Amino acid sequence: MGQTYDIVFERPRFAADGSLLRPAYVTALLNGVLVQNHQAMLGTTIWRKVATYTAHADAAPIQLQDHDSPVSFRNIWVRPLTEAAIAQDLKKDGK
Repeated sequence: MGQTYDIVFERPRFAADGSLLRPAYVTALLNGVLVQNHQAMLGTTIWRKVATYTAHADAAPIQLQDHDSPVSFRNIWVRPLTEAAIAQDLKKDGK
């Protein structure tokens, strides 16, 4: 039987000089149950290293992990937020 993950990822925001304005946030539901609620990310997730941010473009590729276990992915949807939704979110955070 399969598992269902719903993940909302809000990308980090960088200033023109490359400094971090706002970290990335993740909200995750497993089979409809909230398991992470707007959790701030410390940077990229890399094996056995402290996470850090490196400035990058507004959009980047998605990477999926399998840890060498049998797994399949399906029904992956990527829906970017509108500029109005982003502006409202930044206003909510006081930016």
